[in-house]
Amino acid sequence: MRYTIIGCGHVGLELARRWARAGHAVTGTTTTPRRVPELLKVCAEAVVLRGADQDAVARAAEGADAVVLTVSPRLGRAFDAASRVAEYADTLVASARAAVSAHPRVVFTSSGSVYGSGSGPRIDERVPTTGDPDASPRSFVAAEQVVLGSPGGAVLRIPDVYGHPGDLDYPARVRFAHERLGGSVPFAAEALLYRIDYRDAAAALDFVVTEGLTGVYNGYPDAVTPPANAEFFGAICAAEGLPELTYRGEIRMPEVPVSSARLRGLGFRFER
Repeated sequence: MRYTIIGCGHVGLELARRWARAGHAVTGTTTTPRRVPELLKVCAEAVVLRGADQDAVARAAEGADAVVLTVSPRLGRAFDAASRVAEYADTLVASARAAVSAHPRVVFTSSGSVYGSGSGPRIDERVPTTGDPDASPRSFVAAEQVVLGSPGGAVLRIPDVYGHPGDLDYPARVRFAHERLGGSVPFAAEALLYRIDYRDAAAALDFVVTEGLTGVYNGYPDAVTPPANAEFFGAICAAEGLPELTYRGEIRMPEVPVSSARLRGLGFRFER
């Protein structure tokens, strides 16, 4: 099989490794030219492009059996509500349009922010998406709609990704928030801090693609309900001798448990 992964960050590159080990040919993309050698250690082809570039995406997707969209807005433009507007629209919505115009089989990696804070005792895929005007949920919802409007469209909603050796661990994230953001973060104190290991996220995407799934799936490790942001990060602040974070509540995430029963019912298992 031949696959194209638009956005080879930690999850996308791990997915490429899985497919390369299985004997598939993978075209991986990045916006950063210096990462091409890293991608070529795993991918049969590495392409420098923006996900919103329809012509470039069409060329990268030519001959592929499926296109996986694992693009992420730049961290530096995600902490301010005004900055998020253009960044999220370009990275998510425009990239989804380019992918769908290039191929009928697109799998999009989305976010639990589409649920907002949630309602009811538990969130599953039948819960309506939020009407929150913030650029994060609004753009994720819009990108999902684009992908789901295509014949082979599928959406995997995942929580915060962690575990990659090159990523910031949580104490480092807290220090970054204090040093660079004045201790103020755009999330809500009451949101549950669901997390997924980058390898499980890649495995879930692999499962959706290889099983030929379409529609929406939650990829939330749901064996245990996690602590809320305030509890989790409060403990880190105490351990690090730092003041408590300030939660602005601009980006709402689920405050009630999220179920991945639909995905698990089809045979997927979280390993970590």
